[in-house]
Amino acid sequence: MKKLFSYACVLAVAALGMTACNGGNNTPDTPADANEEAYKNIITPYVDNTVIATYRSLGDATVELYEAVETMFEHFEKGSLTEADIKAAADEWVKARRYWELSEAFLYGPAGDYSIDPHIDSWPLAKDEMDALLGDATRMQRIEEDGADYVGNFLGYGLLGFHAIEYMLYAPDNADKSNVRYHSTAYTRPELVYTLAVTEDLMLQTLVLEASWAGIDNVSKEKRELLEEAELENRDFAAGYASLMKNAQAPYSTYKAAVEELVQGCIDIADEVGNTKIGTPANASSEEDRNYIESPYALNSIEDFQDNIRSIQNAYLGSNAGDACLSDIIKQRNADLDARCREALENSIKAIAAIPEPFAANAKSSEAQNAVKVVGTDLVDVLEEIYTEVGK
Repeated sequence: MKKLFSYACVLAVAALGMTACNGGNNTPDTPADANEEAYKNIITPYVDNTVIATYRSLGDATVELYEAVETMFEHFEKGSLTEADIKAAADEWVKARRYWELSEAFLYGPAGDYSIDPHIDSWPLAKDEMDALLGDATRMQRIEEDGADYVGNFLGYGLLGFHAIEYMLYAPDNADKSNVRYHSTAYTRPELVYTLAVTEDLMLQTLVLEASWAGIDNVSKEKRELLEEAELENRDFAAGYASLMKNAQAPYSTYKAAVEELVQGCIDIADEVGNTKIGTPANASSEEDRNYIESPYALNSIEDFQDNIRSIQNAYLGSNAGDACLSDIIKQRNADLDARCREALENSIKAIAAIPEPFAANAKSSEAQNAVKVVGTDLVDVLEEIYTEVGK
């Protein structure tokens, strides 16, 4: 999500105490109690069916990506690496990438606490540093011996995560979305040693996210074994971050505070997509800003941005039909605000889709400028109104 700067985790914690119900029953007897009950009812499906479900799918996808890159390495060692092997890994990258982008409306909690967001999603790629690393026999030997443990602890964020792997799977000069080209089979051995280690690190980071939310006992046996082998199973996974939201425990003093966190996560990613991911290159006056392009090698920028907006939709509307969701509450209180939010979300996806890919060649287009306003101003404004409504 972030470029190569420190990640700031923002927690929107309200200091509102809960009012006890009369007679020890669960029937709300004041407006504050009714609000808390309503917020409680939407937090559980949000956590279970949006947050944890997305992270579970992300973890599954990165395991499959690692296996595909492992196959590439094994075939390279045997002299039988094919274009089909590379395309298979690239397809898994796209799948994993989508689930990550669909998670960016909830980058609070473990993603920020453990710096997982910048660890796996920093850009642009530190290409000069990568070239130096690949030519350093001593460090490459350490990477071959220690894999993810070495790269995760000793390499900078610009050498890790989705975009380092992307660079190693796609032709670096791709310019035609209708005919995306992949890396040639002419890898060097250090390139594939490095790619395999970085992919392993990406996989483990996503499994930490899933286990941190769901609780270590609620991830698959295969994933627990991977975390144990990497000695990552001793993070604070016992109950899972999900329990804090679902039970209004610290850092959440109330269910309203948890819902405020939900909305703030949506505001943060809407602002970043409109004003940073699109806005920085759209308004660039420096070479650094012009090169601030997410997923440029796979020509996946526009899909990334749209999936970020879909992550807001899932948080606000629920991921499953029939789930209680924040939209239900806002619609009951202020039907016009709910309608405007839904419309702003749809308008944002359409405005982003109108930008031609490759984004790098069209970042200063009128379509991109329009998307900056539609997402970075219009959508952010309506989400801030919802935050105010929740806080009443």
